[in-house]
Amino acid sequence: MTAAPAEPRIGTALTRLVGVRHPIVQTGMGWVAGPRLVSATANAGALGILASATMTTAELRGAVREVTSRTGEPFGVNLRADAADARERVRIIIEEGVRVASFALAPSRELIAELKDAGVVVIPSIGARRHAEKVAAWGADAVIVQGGEGGGHTGEVATTVLLPQVVDAVDIPVIAAGGFHDGRGLVAALAYGAAGVAMGTRFLLTSDSTVPDAVKAKYLEATVKDITVTTAVDGLPHRMLRTELVRSLEGAGRARALARAVRRASGFRRISGLSWPQLVRDGLAMKHGKELTWSQTLLAANTPMLLRASMVEGRTDLGVMASGQVAGVIEDLPSCAELVGRVMEEAARTLGALRNVR
Repeated sequence: MTAAPAEPRIGTALTRLVGVRHPIVQTGMGWVAGPRLVSATANAGALGILASATMTTAELRGAVREVTSRTGEPFGVNLRADAADARERVRIIIEEGVRVASFALAPSRELIAELKDAGVVVIPSIGARRHAEKVAAWGADAVIVQGGEGGGHTGEVATTVLLPQVVDAVDIPVIAAGGFHDGRGLVAALAYGAAGVAMGTRFLLTSDSTVPDAVKAKYLEATVKDITVTTAVDGLPHRMLRTELVRSLEGAGRARALARAVRRASGFRRISGLSWPQLVRDGLAMKHGKELTWSQTLLAANTPMLLRASMVEGRTDLGVMASGQVAGVIEDLPSCAELVGRVMEEAARTLGALRNVR
């Protein structure tokens, strides 16, 4: 009987740091990165990150336990560092033995220390070299660097420009995000000095993702020109599919936009349990020094509601669909195991071909 071929392996500082087989991270996408996707990613040998910002603390603990029941592999939880209950969420992560804490915004020096003292690996996501330098100085174990090609809130600097800047600036592992979906991209990131790649849209478009099929179809239909960056949703640059809703937000006057934002904020308030003052405070916290209208401030606080409408309810007419530019070149829905295996096999072939270059 012929033995099955060995699984391609590429060991890096990332795989050694968190104990995964492959230098691939599935990002913590709100309403998308739930227990099923995270556990499937972990079982495939990559690092799955559970999105917790849209969960209550009780839901977070339950989700962590569900992932643990589905896999014995390492996984992480993504947190909002500016959330009022961030410290309680950190305590849950520590108590439940989660391997990695990921942050969308830079966590405080105190939160980093608390997690590291408990043996949790801290990996903030950053979008600028100075931010990477700051969290590295505070003790972060690694950073995810997202270039402008990435989905959701994003910056203006392309990954190919930002990544080498950060690699040269810090002495901790750097994980590249923004524009990655295959093995060639992984090899390119490694050549720049990264320890691995993080992918969001590519994992969203898998059979293990719980996103409704009709929404996945919209992504698969999109070309690279159908993916835009807009500030109309919450006043911050946000990469997403250009839909009728996005067009209407971009063309709406202030009064109409405010009325729509209040309706959506009311819906999110009922789901989240937040009071109106808390909702507004969250919106203000997300401004990051930007001048926002009141409608944008409310939308900033309830952007999760806009994402939920599409990612959970399948209402592409009412929700927004955050997307990396790579959606325009993705054409299928593999399982996480198939995706990770394919990426690693292509990376191995690409490295082999490069060795033969003279």
